[in-house]
Amino acid sequence: MSSTRTSLQDWNLTPTQAAELQRTLRERVVADDCLGEVKRVAGVDASYRKAPGRVRSAVAVLAYPGLELIDHATAELAAAFPYIPGLLSFRELPAILVALERLSAPPDLILCDGHGYAHPRRFGLACHLGVLRGIPTIGVAKRILVGRHDPVPDVRGAWRPLLDGEETIGAALRAREGVRPIYVSIGHRISLETAIAWVMRCLTRYRLPEPTRAAHRLAGQD
Repeated sequence: MSSTRTSLQDWNLTPTQAAELQRTLRERVVADDCLGEVKRVAGVDASYRKAPGRVRSAVAVLAYPGLELIDHATAELAAAFPYIPGLLSFRELPAILVALERLSAPPDLILCDGHGYAHPRRFGLACHLGVLRGIPTIGVAKRILVGRHDPVPDVRGAWRPLLDGEETIGAALRAREGVRPIYVSIGHRISLETAIAWVMRCLTRYRLPEPTRAAHRLAGQD
């Protein structure tokens, strides 16, 4: 499939075409800090457990630094792409994009419940969303999709590089003592060190940052 014939908005793809598009679009990921002032930090999540065959997305916008909920939106669409690990952005992003359009104003930074660069083709959901919308994004995942890391000290804020071969693709971050690490990776327009710092700023007493926690609650509502 020629990349000149496939736009970022083309969701009518086979799994093979979707993987090829990921390899093409990963060249557009910006791994440097291109953030302005962050006053609106959003979390995005999607769910399809309660509605088989449909995807419910949610965007929760929190004020920074207070982390109070100031805006939110949801959307539900028919799932047009199968559930395939590594290709979930093609299943979830259409509904997420609709929810983003329903906000009163765009966020300055988005934390995604899922991977970004820590992906077999270096183009997970956070990268896909960031490139598509031109907004700084971070991937925050609960489990490893690819890679390995050394043990993370049981100290809040400690982290170890997540490696695939010799390449650093993300970080295993201890969000709080006594809980499993979370996995942070860049999405777009942000460096890994800055992404870790922003995740830490959005953590309170829970394992997951407040923006994605809020989006998860919204995505799971009936």
